Amino acid sequence: MANSRVSHTPFALRRAGGGDLEAILALERGPGYEAYVGRSSAAEHAEMLASVRYVYLVGLEAAGRPFAFAILRDPDDPHGNLYLKRVAVDRPGEGRGGRFLSAVLDWAFAETTAHRFHLDCFVENMRARKAYEKLGFSHDGVLREAYLAPDGRRRDLALMALTRPEWQARGSGSAPGSPRPDAP
Repeated sequence: MANSRVSHTPFALRRAGGGDLEAILALERGPGYEAYVGRSSAAEHAEMLASVRYVYLVGLEAAGRPFAFAILRDPDDPHGNLYLKRVAVDRPGEGRGGRFLSAVLDWAFAETTAHRFHLDCFVENMRARKAYEKLGFSHDGVLREAYLAPDGRRRDLALMALTRPEWQARGSGSAPGSPRPDAP
């Protein structure tokens, strides 16, 4: 039986600017997110937003309210590796995160020369790992004890990636309601 909570409402994808900072901070500080989503200070976000090394993308509901964001690092990597530093969505478990990430992938492969889109996530974050696998990501390994949590614990990171040929094989924009990469 299909998940009746999955939303197929269309949305827009655009590059974020300084005016989106408050919404980005709120999204990455959602209840319970501290266990799964990294956090940056407002100053760190402002610095990354101003840097050519980072691309921020936001998903906007029809009313223009940001419901998700992604931070990409190294869009001009000479080896064609584009890194997803962070992604967060306001209501996990409703399908919005998968649709948003599908649109981010479409944007990334249409707007950059990336050959490989890669990420890491906490190994115990099974919801995220399943969502990435559903989009065609492969499991590339584990970085053991690579993340030092604020409480001093060491956490393992799962490495995952999707290459341009794999993205092309899955068919770009295949998630229901996904905007075109050139959507406003």
